[in-house]
Amino acid sequence: MMTSFRGHRKRFADLSEAEILALAISSEEDDARIYRNWAAFLSADYPATAAVFSGMAEEEDAHRRLLIDAFQERFGDVIPVVRREHVAGYYSRRPAWMMQNMSLEAIRDEAALMEHDAAEFYARAAQTSTDAGIRKLLGDLAAAERGHEARADILMEQHLSPKARAEEEAVAHRDFVLTWVQPGLAGLMDGSVSTLAPIFATAFATQDPWTTFLVGLAASIGAGISMGFTEAASDDGVVSGRGSPLKRGIASGVMTAVGGLGHALPYLIPHFWTATIIAICVVFVELWAIAWIQNRWMQTPFWRATLQVVVGGGLVLAVGVLIGSG
Repeated sequence: MMTSFRGHRKRFADLSEAEILALAISSEEDDARIYRNWAAFLSADYPATAAVFSGMAEEEDAHRRLLIDAFQERFGDVIPVVRREHVAGYYSRRPAWMMQNMSLEAIRDEAALMEHDAAEFYARAAQTSTDAGIRKLLGDLAAAERGHEARADILMEQHLSPKARAEEEAVAHRDFVLTWVQPGLAGLMDGSVSTLAPIFATAFATQDPWTTFLVGLAASIGAGISMGFTEAASDDGVVSGRGSPLKRGIASGVMTAVGGLGHALPYLIPHFWTATIIAICVVFVELWAIAWIQNRWMQTPFWRATLQVVVGGGLVLAVGVLIGSG
């Protein structure tokens, strides 16, 4: 059915003036709805930016009313159903569920792109219209859409004071840390530290690089899958405010696997002592990197992060070597 529908879509050049106006009306309705959805979605954490999008939705409503008035005057009261998906090559919009996973800055960039697309549409539509009144209206709307960026700047000046912007940026930073950095850091720590003992115990017990690599590969991927599912299933983020469980699960699982694979991959080198020395060097780089991330993103004092991670990881490494050597 989808193939049949796509085959019957009209080209923009084949639309009548009534259909162009109908398409413009439906597009303005969609854009106003998108801005209001963003305003509702952002209102809890970003009230100032939500007010900006509410103002932009009102602008789209005003455009829609002008278009409907023009349609009634020229063609009557019955507006044909013409939507974006009915026109081949017409610009599209992201689904609502994709937009809600976008960052605050990405949402602002998407709004600017929406205004650009709308301006281009009105400019093209004005060029094809033979009715002087409709052509003037569409040209005015194209200019208005191009001016929306300036209008958005005015709305931001009205609602986004330096204090409000600083507060929203702090909230965005917190959300990024809670959704990506914290679970990713936990995964990196778990993958880097928990796999030390089995990998180095296997290495010194067998002195076989390939066997050690297989054990490290299995331990790393297994730990990554386990940590990813655990993080995603343990907290849906609604009460804690830690964000999407899918994002947190991906961050935790991937970084857990990366942490373990870092000192498993050197055992692809067939010479045991060369592989082991490189793996030990990788371990200390990993541990210092974790301490730096804790200090940079979690505001943990560097001496405390070093004590927790480097000393703890060194002890686990020593345990693995002692068990494997015994």
